[in-house]
Order: sequence, then structure tokens, then C-alpha cells
Amino acid sequence: MDAPRDPTAAANRVMIRGAATPLGQRVVNLVVDDPTVTLVEGSGDADIIVDLLLADHDHLEDRSQSVTEGLADLIDDLEGSGATHLVVVSSAMVYGAWPNNPVPLTESAVLRPDPEFVYARQLAGAEELIEAWRQGKPDRRVAVLRPAIPIALNARSSLATALTAGLGERFAESDADVQFVHLDDLASAVALAVRQRLDGAFNVAPDSSVAAHRVRDLSGPRFRLPLPEPVAEVVASLRWKLLGEPLPLGARSYIRHSWLIANDRLRSQGWKPTMTNEQAYVEGTTTPRWSIITPQRRQEIALGVVGGAIILVVVAIGGMIRRWLR
Repeated sequence: MDAPRDPTAAANRVMIRGAATPLGQRVVNLVVDDPTVTLVEGSGDADIIVDLLLADHDHLEDRSQSVTEGLADLIDDLEGSGATHLVVVSSAMVYGAWPNNPVPLTESAVLRPDPEFVYARQLAGAEELIEAWRQGKPDRRVAVLRPAIPIALNARSSLATALTAGLGERFAESDADVQFVHLDDLASAVALAVRQRLDGAFNVAPDSSVAAHRVRDLSGPRFRLPLPEPVAEVVASLRWKLLGEPLPLGARSYIRHSWLIANDRLRSQGWKPTMTNEQAYVEGTTTPRWSIITPQRRQEIALGVVGGAIILVVVAIGGMIRRWLR
């Protein structure tokens, strides 16, 4: 519960980096009428900076920018504004997806993202540098929010799309359970962190999780052709590229292994999710292009991709044999 506020106290000047994004618009709507908050724009003075861009995968891709480069911009704003409180949205992907992960992961878990997944690896490194900034002065506070897969109607990132599209692609193997957090609930977590000047790391996810097979059911029928693992890897990569849903190198482990998170710490501060994992997924899912293609056309595309993948595998093996015979 929030502590009573001194009515004579000055409102906190809050700068929101990424206010125009789908998440940013929701955060602005939650804090704009808060008497404890005065929104400021540009590079002026601020007491609190809310950063919604550091982990925004699509924003980074649009700008051809890495997480590391985005962090440099954030640090410049922190130093230039004189802010003493930072609320930053990171990602639960920083924990990594591993067969031996505890279920669920708490904020005390060691950060060990897949080393091949540059996005998650750089986010984990950014969190370390942000912590170093926090320790630079005794009055600084940092709230790091680590959400599950964020999703909302017309606001599903390309990364979220690729992860959900990848479920069920492996023959005779089960994928890990998943979590989806609606942008409305993530925005309320950000607003809470601003209001209560939270300090530390906080996972953001609904209670529990949803099974991968349930996500596939909610996605509707999809054509699947069981394939050996090496060929399936090539086919999956080609399909994602053809359908505009690229899965970054190293991200496939987040489909195969668990990275479910606990929300107890944020709940103890008064936060409560309004949507379940299934509700968030259904509300945030648009009709995939694959589902609106006729069954005959789906089969033609799938068989064409499989044929191309097999040719690539045969060519690669032939090249290896030729090199071995020399």
C-alpha cells in the first residue's frame, strides 16, 4: 500500500523515453493525471527517467541499433537530467532458457542468457552497467522490470511473433510452457515503480503459465510436416524468413527450455495482473499469414521449403565429402 503523500511536496518530474510506443502510450495514460507526477519532455531536468526503449526489440531493429548503443543514449540522459531514479524495462530473457532452470525463476537467479542470443546477452550486460550507475551515488535508485513475453492487440513485437510461431516445430518433442504479459499489465507495473520509487529487480508476469500445446491450439490449425532435427532446423529458419518472422540466432532455446518467472516480489508491492497468460495471448494475437493461406497453397509452400532445405543439406554434405577426399 502506498504511503500517505505530503500534499505540500513537489511533484516528481518524470521523463519517459519511448512515450510514443504502444507501451509508452499506456504508461503516459496511467501517470498523466497523477498529482505526484509532472511529465517533462526532451533533455531537460528530471527526477525520474522511465526507459521503455532499451529492451524494445523492434525499436532497436528499426534504428539498426544494439542494446549497448541504446544504453549509451540512456546513460547520457541520466547524466544530463540529474535524475536519481531510473525505471527501466528489461526482459526475463536475461535469465536464459536452460534445462536446469528452477521453476519459477525469482529475481535472485543468476543471469545467464544464451551466449548466442546477442539481444539477451547485451540486455544482461546493460543491467550490470545500470547497477554500476546506481552505485555511483547513494541517493540513486533503479527499478529493473523483467517481463515475460509482452503482447497486446496490434502491438506484438516481431520477437514475440517468432517465438510463438516456433512452438511445435520439433518432431516428437514437447516445448516448454510459456508466459505472456499484456502491455496494460506491464504499463501498470511501470506506473507502480514510478509512484512508489521502487528499487531493485522485479519480474512481471501473470500467475502461472500456459502449456505450449495450448498456445498452438489457440493459434488455430497449422500444417506440420515431421522432419529430422537437422533438416527441421533449416526448414524452420527458411519458413520464418519467408513469412517475415525471423527467429534470431540463439533464441530457439527459449522455445525448448523453461524460463518461467515468479511475480511474488512485484505482487508484494501491490501490483496485480488483470489478464491471464491465455487472455493476453488471445487478445494480442492477430491472424497469422499462414492461417489465411489455402490448405493446398500451404502444402505447396511447405513442400517447396522442405525440398530446398534437403537440397541445401545434400550440397553441404557433398562439400564436406569433397574436402575430406582431397
